[in-house]
Amino acid sequence: MMAFWRRRREEPEVKGAEPEPIPEPAEPAAESLSTALAPEPVPPEPTPEPEATPALAPFDPTAFLAVAPEGSLDTGLEKTRTGLVTQLRGYLGNADGPQWDEVEETLIAGDIGAVLAIDLVERARKRRDPGGPEAAIRAELAALLVKRDVDWEPRSAVDGGPAVVLVVGVNGTGKTTTIGKLAARYAGTGRSVILAAADTFRAAAIDQLRIWADRAAVPMVAHAPGADPGAVVFDALDAAVARGADLVIADTAGRLHTRSNLMDELTKVRGIIDKRLPGAAPETLFVLDATTGQNGLAQARAFHQAVGLTGIVLTKLDSTAKGGIVFAIEDALKIPVRFVGVGEGVGDLLPFDPEAFVEALFA
Repeated sequence: MMAFWRRRREEPEVKGAEPEPIPEPAEPAAESLSTALAPEPVPPEPTPEPEATPALAPFDPTAFLAVAPEGSLDTGLEKTRTGLVTQLRGYLGNADGPQWDEVEETLIAGDIGAVLAIDLVERARKRRDPGGPEAAIRAELAALLVKRDVDWEPRSAVDGGPAVVLVVGVNGTGKTTTIGKLAARYAGTGRSVILAAADTFRAAAIDQLRIWADRAAVPMVAHAPGADPGAVVFDALDAAVARGADLVIADTAGRLHTRSNLMDELTKVRGIIDKRLPGAAPETLFVLDATTGQNGLAQARAFHQAVGLTGIVLTKLDSTAKGGIVFAIEDALKIPVRFVGVGEGVGDLLPFDPEAFVEALFA
């Protein structure tokens, strides 16, 4: 069929025919009721111009050092003082005279140890201190603590080389956190610090140490998880010598003192330090959880035999009423407690002062 428009064009024009009228445009249809009653659209409110964001001050990763709450021995020893010392005072100040047997039991319960408690009480009874039985016990406890340089800090034993701190301990004692706090402490005094993530057996330890390195704004040397810990320490010492750093703090894998193969690995790391920096004489700090009591003392002995400890860091002292472990450790190992942890804050790792410790204990 031919299209309509084509057919019209091809048909012959008929002469005399009237042209078809052009229809008028139709009237617009009336608006529907709903359209007529619809409200006129409200124009949208103009979008306000965004306010200019003030420029932020450059991020200072060490700023938290200035505002971190400083703990105190007085606060940290509250549980020990209200537990151990309160009981001792009750037995020593008895109206009928000191109850020495109960004093012995209290000292043993306070993690001083049975043999040491018996000897200590015997010496206190013979002392005849003019200040009375409490003064005698206090003096004997103070005598158990090792003499030390109150101004101690890690120092380099090699010309042009850094001071080295090797931190050892059992998992769960707060070892990696302690390293972070030490790094923050020394970086805050202006010393250049490098961390060595030599706990390669636990991937989380590397990540945790990296967080602390970022907080303290100190560099960290790390290898992949499972790498040779000795290689990490060696590279960290290389970096410290190249950069002229003041201090290298090395994390090590947390290990049980009964696992001889792991203790051998720790001895190997110590040997690598001696090889890279002959005569470096690293400080070897053992991190001990104060809540572990006499078991912690057994751990410290094993580590001391393996690598030769030079100091103890006692953590979580604020979490226990058995602060007597401080006396037991120093008397048994003749190793000074260098720091005590009395809280979770970065400023709650305090240098240990024997006189201040005994004073706060009996405050």
